[in-house]
Amino acid sequence: MWRDSPACAVCIPASREQELTMPQRAAKPSLLVDALLFAAGGVVATVLLLALANPFAYYDEGEGALHAGSSAGGGGRTFYDDPVLAYTVDRPIAGWDEKRAGWARARPELSRGGERVLMVSGSQPAPCGAPGGDHTLTRLLKNKADYCRLHGVQLLYNTALLRPSMDRYWAKIPAIRAAMVAHPEAEWVWWVDSDAVLTDMDFRLPLRRYRGHNLVVHGWPRLVFEARSWTSLNAGVFLIRNCQWSLDFMDAWAAMGPDSPDYRRWGTVLKSTFWDKVFDESDDQSALVYMLLQSGSPWREKVFLESDYYFEGYWLEIVGRLGNITERYEAMERRPGSTALRRRRAEVEHAAHAAARNAALAGAGLSEAGVNGWRRPFMTHFTGCQPCSGQRNEHYTGASCDEGMRRALNFADDQVLRAYGFRHAGPLSDDVQPLPFDYPATASQ
Repeated sequence: MWRDSPACAVCIPASREQELTMPQRAAKPSLLVDALLFAAGGVVATVLLLALANPFAYYDEGEGALHAGSSAGGGGRTFYDDPVLAYTVDRPIAGWDEKRAGWARARPELSRGGERVLMVSGSQPAPCGAPGGDHTLTRLLKNKADYCRLHGVQLLYNTALLRPSMDRYWAKIPAIRAAMVAHPEAEWVWWVDSDAVLTDMDFRLPLRRYRGHNLVVHGWPRLVFEARSWTSLNAGVFLIRNCQWSLDFMDAWAAMGPDSPDYRRWGTVLKSTFWDKVFDESDDQSALVYMLLQSGSPWREKVFLESDYYFEGYWLEIVGRLGNITERYEAMERRPGSTALRRRRAEVEHAAHAAARNAALAGAGLSEAGVNGWRRPFMTHFTGCQPCSGQRNEHYTGASCDEGMRRALNFADDQVLRAYGFRHAGPLSDDVQPLPFDYPATASQ
């Protein structure tokens, strides 16, 4: 943990603290003891002053001591010391891979841990206009915080418009760009729209699957390259690698957005390109599909279109099946030999318990994901519901959106509450009830 100064300006050793609070003794201390104490105090003060003079010192809470930063070519200086480097999208960054690598060499204690993931999400800075909108956003945020806590993922939830001209669906790009610069230790930045619910708390991102790629989006190659549909992928949830390719990609992506002098022209181009696009505004999703469609595209080979599981699932095809999914999971845990799956455990043991449950899915016929399978959907995305503004898609009723979100949030929350011995009283209930021992074998349905 970085700190500008130690916890106290003058730290009194424990022995001296006792001396100040105890009654004075009649006997005078020896001159030798005084000299030793004076010399020791001088050494401590000198070390402390030298440490504070080092701008690359860090405070290790675990060891409770101030350390000098690692030296890597110039006393530990990194790209953060370059006044030219900026966090904003209007200032391109060159040599980012080398900059990150140099930072990691200078800060080995902060860059360990494999492929770290940073989830980035956010909502508008002003209060919601829809009744209950702020409460719904709080629940959606809690859902993301729960998942990140269980899986060791960092979470950045942003409520500031980092570039006011890039609002609505374009606002994610400035936030992701700033997050990459602020988190060089993160290998992946995982953007998740605020209206997306993580509905499988056991599932972990299969990062090895994406080793040769820099951008992972939920989509279907046939719909992108053959049907040429603007809904062939969804840009509301994606993984993007923290690298130079990604910075260049986002620069090209943002060049089709509101800051571009050709913004209106891009809207016309995109509408004429996609047969199913009915509005002539340049949006992030159709712009992304357009970038992939161009012949000789420098981006296509590094983009992974994920469709083997619900990396991002359409809520209308999911919420009506959640109750049946719960029943099937409970039946799996009641099967002979499944006692270990029902065993109570501490939340910190979630990863091991989730791995055991995932391993049992195939034997229970639950390994298949998607509309034809009964595995828990990883992500349920309430696209078009607009819980904050209330300006939902005209094809959806308020009841269907609101009820669907409550079902999905309670479905996910039950998985979290189980480690605390509770579950919701019903799929739409805000009340909770204690779980009996050996649940679900002893569950009262």
